Amino acid sequence: MTDTPIDPSRRAVLALAAAAPLLPQAVRAAPPADPLPARDIGLGPREVLPFDAGWRFNFGHGSDPAKDFGFGMGQGDFAKTGDFKLAKTDYDDADWRALDLPHDWAVELPFVRDDQGGDASNRGHGFKPLGRRYPETSIGWYRRRFDVPAGDRGRRIWIEFDGAMRDAILWVNGCYIGRHNDGYTSFRFDLTDFLHYGGDNVIVVRVDASLGDGWFYEGAGIYRHVWLTKHDALHFGKWDSVVRATPEGAGATLDLATVIANDGDAAQQAVVEWTIADAAGQVVARASAPAVTVDAGGTAQSQTRATLPQAQRWSTGTPVLYTATARLAAGGAVRDADRVTFGVRSFRFDADRGFFLNDKPMKLQGTCNHQDHAGVGAALPDALQRYRLNILREMGCNAVRTTHNMPTPEWIAECDRAGVLVMCETRQMSANPEAMAQLEVMVKRFRNAPSVILWSIGNEEWLFQDKMAEQGKPIAATMVRRCHALDPTRPVSAAVNGDNEQGVSDPLDIIGFNYKVQYPEGFHAKHPARPVYGSETSSAIATRGEYASVPARNLVNSYDGVVPWGQTPEAWWKLYGGKPWSAGGFAWTGFDYRGEPTPYGWPSISSQFGIVDMCGFPKDSYYYYRAWWRSEPSLHVFPHWNWEGREGEMVSVWVYSNCDSVELVVNGRSLGSQQVPPLGHLEWKVPYQSGYIEARGRKGGRVLTARRETTGPGRTIRLTADRTTIAADGCDVAMLKAELLDARGRPVPTAMDKLAFAIEGPAAIIGVGNGDPNCLESDKAPRRSLFNGLAQVIVQSTGRPGTIKVAAVADGSRAEPLLPGRIVLQAAGHPI
Repeated sequence: MTDTPIDPSRRAVLALAAAAPLLPQAVRAAPPADPLPARDIGLGPREVLPFDAGWRFNFGHGSDPAKDFGFGMGQGDFAKTGDFKLAKTDYDDADWRALDLPHDWAVELPFVRDDQGGDASNRGHGFKPLGRRYPETSIGWYRRRFDVPAGDRGRRIWIEFDGAMRDAILWVNGCYIGRHNDGYTSFRFDLTDFLHYGGDNVIVVRVDASLGDGWFYEGAGIYRHVWLTKHDALHFGKWDSVVRATPEGAGATLDLATVIANDGDAAQQAVVEWTIADAAGQVVARASAPAVTVDAGGTAQSQTRATLPQAQRWSTGTPVLYTATARLAAGGAVRDADRVTFGVRSFRFDADRGFFLNDKPMKLQGTCNHQDHAGVGAALPDALQRYRLNILREMGCNAVRTTHNMPTPEWIAECDRAGVLVMCETRQMSANPEAMAQLEVMVKRFRNAPSVILWSIGNEEWLFQDKMAEQGKPIAATMVRRCHALDPTRPVSAAVNGDNEQGVSDPLDIIGFNYKVQYPEGFHAKHPARPVYGSETSSAIATRGEYASVPARNLVNSYDGVVPWGQTPEAWWKLYGGKPWSAGGFAWTGFDYRGEPTPYGWPSISSQFGIVDMCGFPKDSYYYYRAWWRSEPSLHVFPHWNWEGREGEMVSVWVYSNCDSVELVVNGRSLGSQQVPPLGHLEWKVPYQSGYIEARGRKGGRVLTARRETTGPGRTIRLTADRTTIAADGCDVAMLKAELLDARGRPVPTAMDKLAFAIEGPAAIIGVGNGDPNCLESDKAPRRSLFNGLAQVIVQSTGRPGTIKVAAVADGSRAEPLLPGRIVLQAAGHPI
């Protein structure tokens, strides 16, 4: 597709929409997004302040210093500190673009076909112009002014980044501060000695996305949150507060530990007091640790224990969370405070019986996912993390793997709240200092999360698995030892696409197989004491809403297509879901993602592996998993029934269901009933004639129906939203679905019309999408073509309460005019 739109004004679109009838809105009930995390709570003297707003951005240049604001013009940029002009308060950045973080500039760039081939191709990263051969779009500069009150003198002040892609260099007030060369781990810098107290300060970050970390779309820029943290010179260590909850009968024992750091000039006597609160905020336990002496410039360990007489278990069905607050007292005052969210639960991997959570057997019904969504790229608003997780949970997914890197903290927090288990994976498999630092940050940051059940030290490191097994084994052993030292409560695994008989596999606690379905059963028989699961499976491919593979158009049918190394959903789940010794597995992938276009190349700019597309619209295989991953009766029939011009041709009709039997009825005539095979599906061959097909499932005396009708042409645009009220915090989002209805109000599954969108009120459209893996339209323009009946609009509040009106009209001429669609949302709460 190409993007050659008619650009109606916002007022015109809204006026047209106002004339249209307000259609019934199938709005899915969901709570508003949570306010800022608990870290923004002013714990005693500690402040953790959001630092996302008020930045300015400009492109630099990767090869021409004159176009990179003079950086690197000579060799003296690091010779002396204090005079870096871009980071001085008198530098004029008025012509820089104003924006808020998180920000991914890659998603804003046009698609560029690259025929270099091999590692030189930008195919894997979604055909975006990033890399050494694209110097003009691979460097980004961020600049922000901020005040520091005079009263902060004497405190330690840090800038903390949850992640930036990829190489970041930081200056403050003209002074070089440091650099970070990794796109996924959190990092921070101490700014204390470089600040103007009671005055204006400037921070500058140069982000170089010329080199990536992975082989998939990764974005570019400061794509995760940034925080400004202030605390006393006597303080808790970063991510050093740990709660280990051990269930005991109806209660639990809590081992509470932390590290105290003293950045002052004199030794201090310090005491740590712990308060435990339940989900309602009621204090349920207290504990006091023995006093410790913390030398000047040193650290000290503090440990104690608390008991919960009654402890609710965290589980996938009841994700009950507790909060532990640690307060650090010295010299008669509270000097620092820290807060940890945790859950009380037990789990184990059993080599004969699979996985157990709270002593109850369950299979890991998992998916692998990258951090990438239509419209926003890698810079996902927090509410979008929840939206994505809810789509997977609705399918029956109870576990996710963070492929192939440390995830954003908001993803883990959502999994904690939702009761979704996590296989948490680091990016670089190596024992070098950089890789070990990445691993340590990940484990320390997430070791209190009840959702995390596995640390993964790598993915498909085939050299370390085979040809370099001699090196792979000690490297893996070093990483496993470090995981155990930081967190002795969780096992360590890796995603191995081999036989797991040598190299990196030997030191692992749990054995994960990527594909290679010929190996797991034999491995279990040969190594009966080693637990096994599918670390990466399936790689089924499909284009949502397509039912014939058309290589000339890069389309894949929805009837269980697979790549040569993959398996259908049915095949892999019969293995890992059907064997008692298996713990379950993780399907590749939950969502489609940019990059790795498979099985086709250009103009495919995304994968087609997803169970849902890049917008989160389900493909048909979604309902296979829903049938066999959930207990309630389920029934889904496909394809659609709009096959004009194919009258009399045979159409393959499939049913995904967990009913006992299913009958297929076509235009009132029964084609018979079939028994549903365990973990299977049903098929009929049906000569097409317009009308309808209806599946009738029977289970335990209950009858379910699923119907597909031949629709007429589209007449009206409908907009619906996942939520009609969002927080007026400048961050929260509503996810809008656009579709066409025929004259009888039925969605048209084959509609491909292009729509234009407009918005009025305290919100903005921050992205659009449609799930088409071959669509080259802009993710940021206020218009999008429907793809097989659907498109998505992401609306974000701008920080003020009020009424938000969104409208959609046809973008371009059309033989039959479309009635516009509109929807009204509310931004609620206090303005920021």
